[in-house]
Amino acid sequence: QVQLVESGGGLVQAGGSLRLSCAASGRTFNSYVLAWFRQAPGKEREFVATINWGGGRTNYADSVKGRFTVSRDGAKNMVYLQMNSLRPEDTSLYYCAFRLSSGFSTTPQLYDYWGQGTQVTVSS
Repeated sequence: QVQLVESGGGLVQAGGSLRLSCAASGRTFNSYVLAWFRQAPGKEREFVATINWGGGRTNYADSVKGRFTVSRDGAKNMVYLQMNSLRPEDTSLYYCAFRLSSGFSTTPQLYDYWGQGTQVTVSS
């Protein structure tokens, strides 16, 4: 059973930075994909970024390109989301998700395991 635990959320002013962490456990993650999604109240869950665990290949939503960076530490089974130049519209509950496949996807329904989420609030 895969377990994902997010941390690092908080309140930050517009233009500020936060780093989210996702601790993964329960299996070997080589060749699989981990992703970050976010969901604001009343809105659908939205893709943010994804990373291939084995090779480190990444993919980003257009709305965060150039501002967010996803990375992983294989030795620690950790995935990170560095968020810079934050905007009020980035305010959401951020989730870490794991897919039992090597293929990238921006569709939340294709991910098999989810963390509980960490809240990010950006004030203007």
